[in-house]
Amino acid sequence: MKTITPTTHDGSLADAFALAQEKNEPIFSPTAVFTDDRGWSLMNQFQNVLAPTGQVNYSVMYPNIIKAWHRHAKQTDFWLCLHGHLKVGVYDEESSRAWVAVIGEKRPGVMVIPPSLWHGAATVGSEPAGLLYYVTHQYDPAAPDEDRRDYDSVPGFPWEIQHK
Repeated sequence: MKTITPTTHDGSLADAFALAQEKNEPIFSPTAVFTDDRGWSLMNQFQNVLAPTGQVNYSVMYPNIIKAWHRHAKQTDFWLCLHGHLKVGVYDEESSRAWVAVIGEKRPGVMVIPPSLWHGAATVGSEPAGLLYYVTHQYDPAAPDEDRRDYDSVPGFPWEIQHK
């Protein structure tokens, strides 16, 4: 399987959201890091995309863990890895296209994943990875907007570390 690097969009996150929906593919929106003599910050990450039906979550993944695959019918995901690094995988079953990108401390930004695309993540490195994410629809345990499949159900997807 040939994997594609997601499109990088240098405009606003709202524009990246619209582009992800239009193209039905993941879009990576780089984030500027604010740094001064006190430390550093990532600011205004989900500006102009928050909806009253959404929710913000934080998840920690331990080393050597793969959380994949799942997809949503209605929900768009906005992923920002704050601690460590994640290999993000996205797969479009209809076109057989797959995207892969590493996001995290050394590559800050928001990955926008529109509905219907299978997606997941694997930790990169020997430390846990912390994922802050916004979803456009709150989780409903009575009727989850989620389909699941095994992490190895997309033949040839490169979850393992690529030695180059």
